[in-house]
Amino acid sequence: MLHLQMNYFDLFGIPMAPVIDKTMLAKKYFELQRASHPDFFSNENEATKEDALQASADINKAFKIFQHPDRTLEYFLREKGIIATDEKYELPPAFLMEMMELNEGLMEDSPADSEAKISSLAASLSAEVKPILDSYDADKTTAAELAALKAYYYKKKYLKRILERLAD
Repeated sequence: MLHLQMNYFDLFGIPMAPVIDKTMLAKKYFELQRASHPDFFSNENEATKEDALQASADINKAFKIFQHPDRTLEYFLREKGIIATDEKYELPPAFLMEMMELNEGLMEDSPADSEAKISSLAASLSAEVKPILDSYDADKTTAAELAALKAYYYKKKYLKRILERLAD
């Protein structure tokens, strides 16, 4: 049976937003699993069991995405058409210069100091977009605010790659 890609916000019956209320998320997850879990369909025909299995898998995948703030933001930006797979986003030159200086310093720093610097930068980036995330309203959020979320996403992704490189 062919299953089309679904919108996980619709699946959970929650508004499309870059931040998800974790309490509401857990409640919705358990409601959906009670209604769709394959164990409840063990006496049904194969097609119904397969549909239940697929629904449960979709619910689990959505829940996993929504539990992590960075993955939620990424999913939100993809669903809004703001970022695309394999997009070649150009980070601002000032940020790239800052990253070049950071990388040079990382060669001299201890791993703990390097991680602390990167965490500090990530916190600074988060603080810049926190007002947008905290007050997101689909009807009032501007294109400039969405662009700021996009830039934040790519900057944070860049920092994550540096952290992963440090771990190697």
